[in-house]
Amino acid sequence: MLKKGVDGMNREKAIQIILDSGVIAVIRANSAEEGEKFISAAIAGGIKAIEITMTVPGAIDIIKSLSAKYAQNDDVLIGAGTVLDPETARACILAGSEFIVSPALNVDMIKLCNRYAVAVVPGIMTVTEAIKAMEYGCSIVKLFPGNAYGPSIIKSFKGPLPQINIVPTGGVSIENAGEWIKAGAVAVGSGSDLTKCGGDYSIVTKNAAKFVDAVHAARKQ
Repeated sequence: MLKKGVDGMNREKAIQIILDSGVIAVIRANSAEEGEKFISAAIAGGIKAIEITMTVPGAIDIIKSLSAKYAQNDDVLIGAGTVLDPETARACILAGSEFIVSPALNVDMIKLCNRYAVAVVPGIMTVTEAIKAMEYGCSIVKLFPGNAYGPSIIKSFKGPLPQINIVPTGGVSIENAGEWIKAGAVAVGSGSDLTKCGGDYSIVTKNAAKFVDAVHAARKQ
């Protein structure tokens, strides 16, 4: 049986949860308390992959707390985002992070994650960066910022790289999430469009459910 917590989740299973779920909740908040409320609301709405960005105050402590809270739940994946260097990646992994996301391509960080057998999703903007990420063993890459391109860019990447798994983040909304999936994205990441709620966290739950529904509907098509 696969275990979480100190032993961590199997890397391949972590990647599979992201692929199956189709949505990564990118959590940015002004405080640890707000961040935890966003996370609970997103999970209640059906999002299983939670990315806690390093811009959230006390982010590593939140990762540690949530990793313990969901240690027995193999359906919830707690990860770290906006990770810029291997030192931060290691701190997140030791706190219990089950996947690492970066806005950029940092080879040393990828090597560090591979050393600990933790899933890593580096940010890319070009085919050259995408190829380098795959050469270092990355199963998924993050297209960032997505709003600099639009869904049609996926087809351009998949021309020379039909095997690539792309997750766009930045500018992904409930309205266009399905278009990204139809264009060939394996999942989408969303932050502000998911968590914009004016303090009413039930809206986050509703938004999360809408994102999940949009992705699943697009996949059926």
